[in-house]
Amino acid sequence: MIKAILVFNNHGKPRLLKFYTHYTEEEQQHIVRETFQLLSKRDDNVCNFLEGGTLIGGSDYKLIYRHYATLYFVFCVDSSESELGILDLIQVFVETLDRRFENVCELDLIFHVEKVHHILNELVMGGMVLETNMNEILLRMNEQNDIERREGGMSAASAVTAVKNMNIPQHLKDLKLPDLPSIRNFKNPF
Repeated sequence: MIKAILVFNNHGKPRLLKFYTHYTEEEQQHIVRETFQLLSKRDDNVCNFLEGGTLIGGSDYKLIYRHYATLYFVFCVDSSESELGILDLIQVFVETLDRRFENVCELDLIFHVEKVHHILNELVMGGMVLETNMNEILLRMNEQNDIERREGGMSAASAVTAVKNMNIPQHLKDLKLPDLPSIRNFKNPF
C-alpha cells in the first residue's frame, strides 16, 4: 500500500503532498524535511529505493523516488508493493503530467494544483493503485474538461442572456413603491 506521495523541488519546497494515513501537519512537515535531507544527499547514479527508517512507519516502509529536472517524485510504500512497479507508476504519473501540460514544469504543479490532484486521483486512491494506463487517465481528464466546459458555458451563457433580457431601466421605471407617510404626519412618541 502507498502511504504517501510527495513532490518537492531541489530546495525542499513541497509542491504536492498526498498522505493516505493520518499525520498532523507538523508530522507531515517533518516527514517532508527528513525525506528531502535524505534524498538531496544522494548521487544521481545510486539506487532509487531507500528504507523509510523512522520517518514514516519504520523499516517495513520504503521510499521510492525519481528526480526529474527540479522535482523529486517520492512514493512511500510498504513491503507489499513492488519497487519496480512503483518506479513505473512514477514514470506514468510524470508522463501523464507532461502530456497534460505539454512539457510539465514546477509552475504547472503550483498553478494547476486541482488538475494535478485529479490526475493523481486517477492513478492512486486511498493508497491503492487504480489505473496505470496513461491514455485512460488522459481520456478521463478530457471527459472532465468537457463536462466543466459545458456546465461553465451553459451557466455563463444563460446568465448573460438573462441579464440582457431583463431590461433593467424599464423595470426601474415600472417599479411601484407604496406611498410612504410624510415626515409632517410623523408623531414622536416621546
